[in-house]
Amino acid sequence: MKLQLTRPIIFFDIEATGLNISSDRIVELCFIKVYPNGNEESQVIRFNPGIHISAEASAVNGIYDSDVADYPYFKDKAGELAAIFQGADLAGFNSNKFDVPLLVEEFARAGADFDISKCRLVDVQTIYHKMEQRNLSAAYKFYCNQDLTNAHTALADTKATYEVLQAQLDKYGEELHNNVEWLAEFSRQNKNVDLAGRFVYDEQGTPVFNFGKYKGQSVADVLQRDSGYFGWMMQGDFTQDTKQTLMRLRLNTATR
Repeated sequence: MKLQLTRPIIFFDIEATGLNISSDRIVELCFIKVYPNGNEESQVIRFNPGIHISAEASAVNGIYDSDVADYPYFKDKAGELAAIFQGADLAGFNSNKFDVPLLVEEFARAGADFDISKCRLVDVQTIYHKMEQRNLSAAYKFYCNQDLTNAHTALADTKATYEVLQAQLDKYGEELHNNVEWLAEFSRQNKNVDLAGRFVYDEQGTPVFNFGKYKGQSVADVLQRDSGYFGWMMQGDFTQDTKQTLMRLRLNTATR
């Protein structure tokens, strides 16, 4: 079943130097941009991450330092990529937990103008886990009745993710709405305020801490009675998105 789109949606997959959102870097990004009229465009882009690719990452994605030594840094392509991604919804496999936060972190480091809050995020893995509880290779076999060759290469994983979502729409019919806004909401696992989930909305829609000694407590209340906690977080090993969200929450508290 073809996706019903009101604006472009980008299916993408990232290979990185490791799994730490705040310190690791993108080495390969593949995307397929699908337009409402059905047209598609795709690219596979490699980057010199500027840091060592961990042995664990290379063992999975097959990319080593020497493979990307002559490629541009992410910051050199950030403006071009931001223009491609801006105004489109985003989709991937486990993308809400890893690919989207890492992409946003790279854009922030590069100083690129990219507003993730305007994107609807469809995580095909979340839909899959809610419906069947398996991984991408099994999802591809289950929904598309094919074996996923070249797994853990960005292009193969991205194409498989796109095909799996279309097959999910066919299989579940009215259980899944062919609407990106509905799919994005169904893909959510938590009501995160920031991408990393350090802050979440409680049942009343109030931003609260989701970690540490103030877990479950209102961010606004904590910042009012413990101003040092703000400074500790801004200096800590948190993603730029988390810090920017904290700054925004603090400014909202100050203007109440």
